[in-house]
Amino acid sequence: MRNILLVGVGGQGVVLASNILGEVAVCAGWDVKKSEVHGMAKRGGIVFSHVRFGPEVHSPMIAAGEADALVAFEWAEGVRWLPYLRPGGLLVVDTAQIVPPAAQQDHRTWQRAYPRRDPEVLRGHAGPVVAVDARRMAQELGSVHVANTLLLGALSLWLEFPPETWEEVIPRHVPPRTVDVNLRAFRTGRALEAAPVLAVDPWEAPPRAPRYAIDITPGWCKGCDICVRLCPEGVLELGGDRVVRAVAPEACTGCQLCEWLCPDFAIAIRPLAAEAAVGDLP
Repeated sequence: MRNILLVGVGGQGVVLASNILGEVAVCAGWDVKKSEVHGMAKRGGIVFSHVRFGPEVHSPMIAAGEADALVAFEWAEGVRWLPYLRPGGLLVVDTAQIVPPAAQQDHRTWQRAYPRRDPEVLRGHAGPVVAVDARRMAQELGSVHVANTLLLGALSLWLEFPPETWEEVIPRHVPPRTVDVNLRAFRTGRALEAAPVLAVDPWEAPPRAPRYAIDITPGWCKGCDICVRLCPEGVLELGGDRVVRAVAPEACTGCQLCEWLCPDFAIAIRPLAAEAAVGDLP
């Protein structure tokens, strides 16, 4: 019996990844059961999927301390679900952070409302760990949305299924135009190696270029400060002239909260470069 727990936040493709894993196990002749909570993509909520497979599976649910592998698509979710991993189990975790607006009590530093990336919290885990900035690696491959497939590749090394089966199943679950980039991401994940905790330090992300243009019309801005207070990433600031300005455009994730909430239509967000639509998009 194998128990695999996949966790993350809305829009990361957690359910898609669990569907791929489940079909791969079915192709191998195993009985498979799944259970999941999803539908949170527009609300920043958590998404998790239990996948169990073996000769005969009676329940889809994995109890605390019984997961053979935990695949976390986001750093805080990995920390949250760590108690579900059995001693010696595999931990695959993306070091990226996706902070929901509700956690932005201190939207400049995150320190009061959101756990910082600290590898020390994993020191007590006795099993193998694959900790990697999967979002950055996926973006370098062509789209940030294939981070889920990349993490599946890392998981696949620890399961008994041949890579050929994975590469037959993946194209059946992703949009046709994204098959190539998803397969590249899967192969990249398979090339990753587990390392002792703290043996490498992937926690500090390299500087990144802005991916979104933040268009502000100063004459329309009335200095209400709504966009500044609600920006999840601390991108905006109100200047001394009571006009909003972008002080950290490289941190913008394109969530468009500022654009939607501005009462005077003074701000607009647009992508600087189109990305292939992949992951769990229809």
